[in-house]
Formats: sequence, C-alpha cells, structure tokens
Amino acid sequence: MKKHIQIVAALHIALGALSLLAAIVVFGVLGLAGGIVGSQGERQAAGILGIIAVVLGGFLAALALPGIIGGWALLTGRSWGRPLVLVLGVLDLIHIPLGTALGIYTLWALLREPGPQLPGAPTNQPIA
Repeated sequence: MKKHIQIVAALHIALGALSLLAAIVVFGVLGLAGGIVGSQGERQAAGILGIIAVVLGGFLAALALPGIIGGWALLTGRSWGRPLVLVLGVLDLIHIPLGTALGIYTLWALLREPGPQLPGAPTNQPIA
C-alpha cells in the first residue's frame, strides 16, 4: 500500500512540474510576442500582451504549486499531505484525460486504507 502512496505523490509532483513548465512556456511565448509587437511601435498592444502573460502565467503557476507541495508532503509523510492530495485528486477529476486518470488513481490509493490514527483518537476496536 505504501508503494501506491509513493506513486501517487510522485505523479502529483510530476503533473505539477509539467503544469509549471507550461506556465513558464505561456509566459515566455506571450512575453516574446509582446516584445515583438512592442518593437513594431504598438506600445498598447505590447502592454496588453504583457499583462495577459503575467496573469495567465501566474494563474497556471498557482494551479501547479499545490500539486507539487501536496505530492512532496505526502512523500515525506506530513500529516496534512494526505488530505491535500485527496482534495487535489477530486479536483483533478475534471481535467480530462490525464487529470481524470490521476484523480481516480489518487482516490483509489488514498481511500483504500485509512491513514494513520492521531494519538488519543478513539479506535473502532471494542473495549474489553
């Protein structure tokens, strides 16, 4: 079971890293387009492209970071990693096709067996 959790963590880190790479590419391409347009004398269009590059690149980066952080937390055994990755797994279900597959695998792996019990938490075993 631990192997599946490690795989889920690694997949979330990998998908987050790919999404972060996509954010960098979008930022770079739109920034380059803005630079080219600006060199042609269209200052307003270059400014608009620059704003779109920053907003869109920042938005995509903000969506990628929780996957990287959650995968790292799950991999290192942080107590808040499992709930974060579960939430990300549910949210990934709407990202067809890779996100859906990752979401299903995440839910299957993390809900298959309950997480570690908190100290002092009641157990389901009868008291003798």
